[in-house]
Amino acid sequence: MMKLKPAEPDFVEMVKEKIGGNYFSIHIGINIHRIDVGEIEATIDLQGHHLQQMGYVHGGVTATFADVVSGFAAFTLAKRGQGIVTADLRVSYLNPGIGTKLYGKGWVIKAGSRMHFCEAEIWTIDENGKRTDVAKSSSTMVVV
Repeated sequence: MMKLKPAEPDFVEMVKEKIGGNYFSIHIGINIHRIDVGEIEATIDLQGHHLQQMGYVHGGVTATFADVVSGFAAFTLAKRGQGIVTADLRVSYLNPGIGTKLYGKGWVIKAGSRMHFCEAEIWTIDENGKRTDVAKSSSTMVVV
């Protein structure tokens, strides 16, 4: 993995400010727990409105979560006044999302001046501590 450098020394505060204004992420309950250069880790405490008719995490929630953790990973590299938008998102669903909490990690695999290429992993952990991979994604994030 390439060595990444933030454009701003206060990138952690920038991410916290930006997520505070991301109303949809707040609405679905995304909680960011770790912010590092080019990496984000977050969780969602699952509730009924996150699930589809068979009781699994809805695919749209999973895709949104992958998009958010990847996008904010890219945002850790932004300059003040810049934004990050998704140009492309590919999600591979691996297993049904079953549990009380959804975990996600997004990271930048290649940073550029106008585009960042990112990946994400989404998983659950059961009551015995067993991890179940729910989805993996790759995305292209554009600097605006």
